[in-house]
Amino acid sequence: MPLPQPDDLTSLVLRTDFADDGAWDTVRSALDAAGDHTHATYVSELRFAGVEVRTLLDQEAAADEDDRIGDVFLADATTMNDPDHPLLAVDLSVEPGRTFRVPARWFPDISANLSIANMDFADFADFADVADGSGTFHGFDEG
Repeated sequence: MPLPQPDDLTSLVLRTDFADDGAWDTVRSALDAAGDHTHATYVSELRFAGVEVRTLLDQEAAADEDDRIGDVFLADATTMNDPDHPLLAVDLSVEPGRTFRVPARWFPDISANLSIANMDFADFADFADVADGSGTFHGFDEG
């Protein structure tokens, strides 16, 4: 079954941790508050509970080419429990399986740039890898 399609000019945010509905509400509120308009298509379906990146890659590979998406953001246990709510960004197309973390405050910038193809996944992932070694994107100015 292919991944759900995000709404136009938004990124797909999949909930993978279902331990706390209140935490999910808090994450969505943090993501929405970070931008001037909605940048996320939220999906909270139990079929994604605990889903592994490899499973998502396999689902995308099996999908029709027109149904494939380039990237996805996972709201996992780390996202739910960390005060910065860092989503796990996953590349599904160019370097399938490559990941980095993005705190809620930076999500709108990344989503907007990816959805209009202004920047590539690697532009953000490369910066997250070298900025402070954490694998978390902290903005281009903060490192």
